[in-house]
Amino acid sequence: MKKIMSLSLVGFVCLQASAVDLGIIKVEAKVDTEVVKDLHGEALKSADLAEALFRQSPSVALVRRSGIANDIIVRGQKKDNINVTIDGVKLYGACPNRMDPPVSHVLTNNIDFIEMHEGPYSVEDFGVLSADVKVHTIKPTQAWSGDVNLGYGSWNYQKGAFSLSGGGEKLKVLLSGSIEKSEQYKDGNGDDFVGQIQREIDAGKVSTKKNPQYQERYQNLDAYRKKTLMAKLFWDIADNQELRLSYTANRSDDVLYPSSKMDALYDDSDIYNLEYTLKDLGAYSKALDIQLYQSEVTHPMSTKYRNMGKKGYMTHALTTKMQSAKLKNSLEVENHTITLGLDYSLRNWDGGYLKNAVALPEKFYHSIYDVDTQNSALFLKDKIALERWTLDTGLRYDKTKITSKNTTQADNNYDALSGYFFATYQAEEAHKYFVGLGKSSRVPDGKELYWIGMPMKMPDGSMKAMSIGTPNLEMTSNTEFDIGVDMQFDDGTFKAKAFYSMLDNFIAYNASNKMHRYENVDATLYGLELSGTYIATESFYLDYGVAYQRGKKEHPLRGQSGTNMPEVPPLKYNLAGNYAWDEQLSLRAEIVGADKWRDFDAENGEQTLDAYTIFNLKATKTFGKNIELTLGVDNLFDKTYAVSNTYKDLILLPTIGENEVMLMNEPGRYLYTNLKYRF
Repeated sequence: MKKIMSLSLVGFVCLQASAVDLGIIKVEAKVDTEVVKDLHGEALKSADLAEALFRQSPSVALVRRSGIANDIIVRGQKKDNINVTIDGVKLYGACPNRMDPPVSHVLTNNIDFIEMHEGPYSVEDFGVLSADVKVHTIKPTQAWSGDVNLGYGSWNYQKGAFSLSGGGEKLKVLLSGSIEKSEQYKDGNGDDFVGQIQREIDAGKVSTKKNPQYQERYQNLDAYRKKTLMAKLFWDIADNQELRLSYTANRSDDVLYPSSKMDALYDDSDIYNLEYTLKDLGAYSKALDIQLYQSEVTHPMSTKYRNMGKKGYMTHALTTKMQSAKLKNSLEVENHTITLGLDYSLRNWDGGYLKNAVALPEKFYHSIYDVDTQNSALFLKDKIALERWTLDTGLRYDKTKITSKNTTQADNNYDALSGYFFATYQAEEAHKYFVGLGKSSRVPDGKELYWIGMPMKMPDGSMKAMSIGTPNLEMTSNTEFDIGVDMQFDDGTFKAKAFYSMLDNFIAYNASNKMHRYENVDATLYGLELSGTYIATESFYLDYGVAYQRGKKEHPLRGQSGTNMPEVPPLKYNLAGNYAWDEQLSLRAEIVGADKWRDFDAENGEQTLDAYTIFNLKATKTFGKNIELTLGVDNLFDKTYAVSNTYKDLILLPTIGENEVMLMNEPGRYLYTNLKYRF
């Protein structure tokens, strides 16, 4: 029975996309949280966290941009509408075109587990509007241990990675690193990145006036090259004091984005994190936590490799820095666990243009003009334990100021009060029911407020830059209701969740406007998610998941007639069978699919996407205690399909005579193998 229950927990919280040693992985999942583990299995194919989450969670959709550094949608929301932290560090990308989203700055094989809190039920972090994705990386161990990974796959994918951890009773350290690269992947039609662009050109859909095709000498470039390093030091200063220091570096070079006009020359990020905890300080402090961190991202993207840049290439170089301090104190009063906290952050975002690597005059070529977003907040949480009920409540007050160094752009100030109430009822030992009501907000970012496009030469010979951002945007608020059930049985698990979200002043992109293309509009989102496992025998179990969302604007945007919300994916499903042949060999067969994309924002670039179903296979064999060999194939039948739509909030290649942009297909059949040695 213990083995069966651990299996059910594995399938329930993971919806795994990789074979595992059945009965080993155990996770304590909260009723309002999806916990994703065993991402090491997905790390065998690439460092891309977005793709791994897409395969493991039915509520996560993928925004495909390249072979790596892709983005996620959770419950029909993305960008700043979802919060992403890495060990408590809130990270932003520097690219206004989302080439470097927050999830691209952590390597999958460095992840211990991920918590996904869906809805506005978190008050500890700034801007948790519709989902809170908390990434927890691996921790140092006291005993010395480590591993070495060597991977190889289709399109000459190559990866080497290592980790080493150990120390003593007081001091523990960890060091991990990786290097990987891949050629351009091919879709089910056999088209690589160059081929996908040429397909659109040959069909007369993409203009060659400013030819976006790669120059002949660059057409065989690798899709990306990536190196990472993570170092940690944990010091138990005293029985009740602990200091944690960490540093993470990501270095990506020549990342190709075929459906955009530019590619990333490089993408560098550095994350510095300090955490200090004091425990049992008295009746009014069970734990006092202090966190200080800084994250920096540098991202120059360029037309250097395209035909349009042959005579003179443009580079859009951007940087962003996030600095934060957080103090929180927890105490217990009878059946209450209370947390009080202070939160402060300052984000800077700056960007400008260069021609042939020479900076152009800032007066005309400053896209995001040294924008600061400063936030100060107070928060309070209370967890109340009753006989069968658990009540969670939270409040947060935010004061935010956003300023630009461009004197023609006005400052913006926002004040917000957020809060939630979440109740869980333990009907029986293995059955729970839950209901939640919450309200949260997020402020506009520097792009949405202040972004200035490339300047144009006017008939009188003067230069004029178009303001794409809208400087008087209101902040977005989400009022959401959630309800669900969580059941565990002797032979499986079942979880059902439904939500209804009312978005006030949702920030939408209006492609009909020549200027000020971001616009506030009220909207609604609602959806349903089912997930679970079925244990057929001690050797075989199934895990499954299905999610559906739908969204509507209250009224059309200015100059438009449609009311469909953008980037709300259709019904998506996962089904997998897991079989333990013996103690050394485990097998997995998986189906991932989605319905046809029928409801979409056509006036802002989205288009019909066909339904798809793909099949994946994987086998993992261990040899003794130290060696593990994995073989797998994704998209077994080499299907041609696309999962991410073409919302014009991202600058993609426009088609001729249509209000659409170039669609990027997913990879075709992909074979891979990985050899791991543990010591």
